[in-house]
Amino acid sequence: MNTLKNVDKSEVILSVKNLVKDFPLGQSVKSNMMRAVNDVSFDLRKGEALAIVGESGSGKSTGARILTRIYDKTAGDIEFKGEPLSDYIEKYGELEYARQVQMIFQDPFGSLNPVHTIYHHIARPLLIHKRAEKEAIPNLVYELLEMVGLTPVKETAEKYPHELSGGQRQRVAIARAIAVSPEVILADEPISMLDVSVRLGILNLMADLKDKHGISFMYITHDIATARYFAEKTAVMYVGHMVEWGNSDNVTQNPQHPYSQLLLSAVPEVGKSGKRDMNVKKGDIPSWKPSSVGCPFASRCMKADKLCTQSIPEPTQIAEEHFARCHHL
Repeated sequence: MNTLKNVDKSEVILSVKNLVKDFPLGQSVKSNMMRAVNDVSFDLRKGEALAIVGESGSGKSTGARILTRIYDKTAGDIEFKGEPLSDYIEKYGELEYARQVQMIFQDPFGSLNPVHTIYHHIARPLLIHKRAEKEAIPNLVYELLEMVGLTPVKETAEKYPHELSGGQRQRVAIARAIAVSPEVILADEPISMLDVSVRLGILNLMADLKDKHGISFMYITHDIATARYFAEKTAVMYVGHMVEWGNSDNVTQNPQHPYSQLLLSAVPEVGKSGKRDMNVKKGDIPSWKPSSVGCPFASRCMKADKLCTQSIPEPTQIAEEHFARCHHL
């Protein structure tokens, strides 16, 4: 893989506008739907990382699966390289789009086939996408293994997934994703199932791919601390809604939405111990429906009033690259 130089980070690779995804509840009765993603919009630029942060059920992974065409969107617009996604696929085909938008899954063991060697996992996408002649495949596999720090490469290639550690398996998944020279990698909780001691190594590997090869990352995580470390932009999601977004430093150093403040208050700090005041009401996370109204965080928010239960707040600009949805800003 050749290193890209002079990456133009102003170039928008993937643009999402007003994305909506509904799932049927029970026996596919259309009048009984759950809204997993509601009115989500963002731009992903060349060589940039966008962190999507939120707890389980916030719609983070659903959005990624829509972008990889695992799920169909209910409403909204998606553009890839400046063209409507449907037009791009009609022009270049599903396989070409799949080559350019790859995904790294949360479970590095579950995403690898236990009956095949590491060599097979990395060689297969090279063959499917016709990235090289058959005789050149072995050297490319070894090059990719070395790139992700799995050495000695020949010995590693002959192993099976169960013979590797969790961190090593995730490096294999990354090597498989970058084998086809993608423009975008959707990393769905790529470090959450790994030991703390190896998480930083995986984040640094992805940062190296981003900075040296111009790959754009959508980094899905529940850990806002790693979002701040890895991503230039951060979007905080709650119950399918983007509640705060912008430059990572702005969002994490000066959080304005009560939910963002709650996430930051839960991050452990060296030298601090004891019970923390989370400044939140006790309550269940709501199940959002197409007919639901109000702010999704109203039932847990200490600032909530009548208006918060009646309408979803419009975006408020906090700074040049900092927005939030809250009636009390």
